[in-house]
Amino acid sequence: MPGQTNILSIKTAPRAVLERNAVNTATVTVQLRNGFHVNSNKPMDDYLIPLRLTWEPGGVEVLEIVYPEPRLEKYDFSAKPLSVFSGSFDLITKLKVPANAQTGPGMVAGKLRYQACTEKMCFPPKTLDVKMQIEIK
Repeated sequence: MPGQTNILSIKTAPRAVLERNAVNTATVTVQLRNGFHVNSNKPMDDYLIPLRLTWEPGGVEVLEIVYPEPRLEKYDFSAKPLSVFSGSFDLITKLKVPANAQTGPGMVAGKLRYQACTEKMCFPPKTLDVKMQIEIK
């Protein structure tokens, strides 16, 4: 069986401009191939793998990750609807840059964990590296 190649792709802005001593937002856009979905960040059952974006500790403080509103979808393999994301959607990270942060370019690294599924089956969970170029003003 082929892997999850090209099922899910991520895109960040070329460079997120962040201001010191302020709450900033940075967006990661997720694109799923047609016919695929991932569980939302709050799946309906404990055994389901949630979509989860995490950032490594660094020069900026992650305040919150804002996930889109999931859709409830009914699939043949589940007796009840599932909370899923499909198509293209944004994950918005609210970041705070300390007042004493050094200005200039930098990078924030993170991971996106997910499990892609079709209407009939699910692939093993996968984790992608996420790298975001930042400019601190």
